[in-house]
Amino acid sequence: MSNNKNDDANKLPRDASNDYTREMAQARRTFIVKKTGADLTHVSSFSFDPSVLPGNIESFSGVAQVPLGFAGPLPVRGEFAQGDFFVPMATTEGTLLASYNRGMRLARAAGGITCTVIDDAMQRAPIFVFENARYARDFGEWVKKNFAQIKASAEETTRSGKLRDIEQYSQGKMRWLRFNFTTGDAAGQNMVSKATRHACQWMLDQNPAGLEHFSLAANFDTDKKHSALNSLHSRGKRVVAEITLPATLLKDIMHTSGEALFRQRQLSNMGAMMAGSVNNGAHFANGLTAMFIACGQDVANIAESSAGYVFGELKENGDYYFSVTIPSLIVASYGGGTALPTQRECLEVLDCYGEGKAKKFAEICAAVVLCGELSLSSAIVSDQWVSSHDQYGRNRK
Repeated sequence: MSNNKNDDANKLPRDASNDYTREMAQARRTFIVKKTGADLTHVSSFSFDPSVLPGNIESFSGVAQVPLGFAGPLPVRGEFAQGDFFVPMATTEGTLLASYNRGMRLARAAGGITCTVIDDAMQRAPIFVFENARYARDFGEWVKKNFAQIKASAEETTRSGKLRDIEQYSQGKMRWLRFNFTTGDAAGQNMVSKATRHACQWMLDQNPAGLEHFSLAANFDTDKKHSALNSLHSRGKRVVAEITLPATLLKDIMHTSGEALFRQRQLSNMGAMMAGSVNNGAHFANGLTAMFIACGQDVANIAESSAGYVFGELKENGDYYFSVTIPSLIVASYGGGTALPTQRECLEVLDCYGEGKAKKFAEICAAVVLCGELSLSSAIVSDQWVSSHDQYGRNRK
């Protein structure tokens, strides 16, 4: 039998009426210090009012301060992002900003990076289980015929979300429905969960023949996980960044050549293939994570967003065409953590806060990734990789 007094003594303090105050944060820190003996001096230092935090965190007790710097200017020639940008990046990895800055210098000299958003959709993939495969097949046909009503039902729950289409995948007597929504400037995971559930409730009310079981999720949308499906069909925004680099610039700035980069690309492709990697690039996650932390994105979405593809092509004159494709970039300019004080400031540096700015932010993210890929691959080819870490990074003594 548990001792209620002991249980209460081991619970973090909480105020049911208003838990988002400086006083409650202090009470929880005091509790942790008493229990562990740790010093929370730096955790306690923050400048914003805790009242802005409902919906972003529970049991707020302080902050984790991550060093932040700006890389740039980054020259983006997109459909939504046009101009030179100073990019906020939060990281504890030495050399990271220096490397991205070097890639941006090369991109500026080459005339900028062309960015294109190819696709944009967020998914939820409920499963319907039937008595046998024929019932499942017939249900799939019913879904196609009744799409208009399913769409209307889903969109009753949201102003921004629009159901674009429903993909169907079958296995045995099971049928997964992959609902594809556009979500405006929000990342939209919670939005589409609510909308999909509402639509499915209407579908269940129609009593599908032979239905044995239903679940709103069964790991097919692979939320916060990589999957081949999402790399092929996209989750979030599918973005391409591309540039053609003159041979003279590669020599002057990166101390290498298009021929050397192209040869290294073939070796890297083979290495990624043999290792079973989900990315044939060097380090998509580095730049994206630093931007996600600075700009209030859901950092767990790096699991999907950092999977991507690099392509290089050597021109006859020695110039080098280079592109990165991010098939599942999940970013937002509205909602989630974007409105928190420091995160909003960082988005405003890029003019990417608020409505109508999510695709602009996605193009900037892709351009940053391209610069990081160029810089690191050039450093490896020209044997500057280790020496740069000796100068700026963790190799220092």
